[in-house]
Amino acid sequence: MKEINDQKFTGERAQYFAEDTSYTNCLFSDGESPLKHSKNLKVNKCTFDYKYPFWIAENVEVSDSVFHELGKSGLWYTKNFTMQNTVVDAPKEFRRSEGIYLKNVEFKNAAETMWTCKDIRLENVSAKGDYFAMNSCDFYADNFNLDGNYFLDGGRNIEIHNSKLNSKDAFWNCENVAVYDSVITGEYLGWHSRNLKFVNCTIESNQGLCYIDGLVLENCTLVNTDLAFEYSSKINADVNSKIESVKNPASGIIKAEEIGTLILNPARCNPAETKIICSKIGQTFTVDPNPNERNA
Repeated sequence: MKEINDQKFTGERAQYFAEDTSYTNCLFSDGESPLKHSKNLKVNKCTFDYKYPFWIAENVEVSDSVFHELGKSGLWYTKNFTMQNTVVDAPKEFRRSEGIYLKNVEFKNAAETMWTCKDIRLENVSAKGDYFAMNSCDFYADNFNLDGNYFLDGGRNIEIHNSKLNSKDAFWNCENVAVYDSVITGEYLGWHSRNLKFVNCTIESNQGLCYIDGLVLENCTLVNTDLAFEYSSKINADVNSKIESVKNPASGIIKAEEIGTLILNPARCNPAETKIICSKIGQTFTVDPNPNERNA
């Protein structure tokens, strides 16, 4: 493997079609697409100052490096891309890529990052920004911290462990999602999705867990969660806490320690299709007490 150390690169496509090369302590300064169409690279302790550093790149390992803010849209159409111990200040990283492995990576501006990607594995990754991983599939994360709305909109085949997700409208239009031992905070969680499973999770969500076909909650705590389960079907929910309110579920079983308000309007659902197991229900309505609530 060719070694390049302590170099500064400028100008467009400075290392175009680089192959079988190791870069250490290099600066990729002004100039677009410095490593476009590259293959079989090892990049260590390097800095990327400008846009599109890796497009159509394959078999790349990046470690202990920095992507500055203008290095946006830098990792598109890549295949088998590994990144460790790296800080990314730039938005819109990773697009239509596959084979992504990230460990100890911080995305400081993760807006529109990781769209339409597949075969993703994240370990000890943090991200701040909206629309992270939209329309991506085969997504696995452990110890992932997210602060951003619309997480994984349109995602498929998702598994998440030991994570903290602060995200409004997370897991919309998703299919086959399993989340374990995590904390999720945000309004309207999981709408219009299929096969969502939460195990040992703490969830706080206004009007969360609605419009879902196939919903499982195992040993979950619902904090400040109201108007839950509206029009969701095939529910199997075991909740170890109070649910502030449950509204018009379509079918299934809901078990909770307490329900503050239970709304079962025969004009909106068939109450006989849902079994409610709860010894303490504050009040029950057979009409919608607030018909103008959000109903997207």
